[in-house]
Amino acid sequence: MNGIRAGWARRTRRLRRVRSLLLAVVIIASVLPLAWTVLASLGVHPDNVSSPPAWSIRPALEQYAEVGAAEVGFWGELATSITTSAASTLLTIVISLLAAYSLVHSRMRGKTRLVQGLLILASVPVMAYAIPLDTTVRALGIYDTFIGVVLAQAAIFAPLGAYVLFGYLAQVTFDFEEAARLEGASPWRTIVEVILPMNAPGVVATAIIVFVLNWNSFLAPMVLTTHHVRTIPIAMSDFFTFDRELYWPTAAAALTVSILPLAALVAASSRVLQRFFLGAVVDMG
Repeated sequence: MNGIRAGWARRTRRLRRVRSLLLAVVIIASVLPLAWTVLASLGVHPDNVSSPPAWSIRPALEQYAEVGAAEVGFWGELATSITTSAASTLLTIVISLLAAYSLVHSRMRGKTRLVQGLLILASVPVMAYAIPLDTTVRALGIYDTFIGVVLAQAAIFAPLGAYVLFGYLAQVTFDFEEAARLEGASPWRTIVEVILPMNAPGVVATAIIVFVLNWNSFLAPMVLTTHHVRTIPIAMSDFFTFDRELYWPTAAAALTVSILPLAALVAASSRVLQRFFLGAVVDMG
């Protein structure tokens, strides 16, 4: 018996070492590109002119001061990205939460297939939405406007939000909700005062996912705007056009600045995210 326990303990330690090694590899592979970008933004980069090649190590912040000159309007585009991403995320979460809540309580046949259909819609490439969205926003007279971009982004990411929130809400018992109804609370008040606080980790995590997707979205703002509404992905693309000389440290500085809002958002929500778990979609049809 002692031999079996000793063997099991050895296997457990071996598995822990393997997991730790794999985790370290994943962390290094994830952090290395970001670290490289930050170092390049500070002027620490390979010097390919010298022979043999060497590293240019002269840290400075002058590249950050040059971002606005290299990309005129960059700071305004950064503010535009923050506002459009935040507004689109808020609208997406409201729509997704109401849709998920309705689906969880629905007794319709084929509900599971409908939920699976949301995942299929979320997996459709954004390119498939380009022409319908362009036609729609032009017909509504909101082409190249803030509201047009927000509505389009919400339409693209709402299926994903509804799918994720359905998987989360389906795991929650309805005891508190029933108690609120017995006390005469309206459905809207029940959602705001009972469902939303109880499911805050899932809602916040979904909001962060949607915000990141909105922040990184390139095709929809490119198709639906010309020059009035420019987001960070479009601004960053200007650094890599063929009609201008690319200066890597300045481009790296702009990229580093564009990452800061996402980093701040995740850092501010870290405690809530620690309580988040993504439950499997339950067959309630």
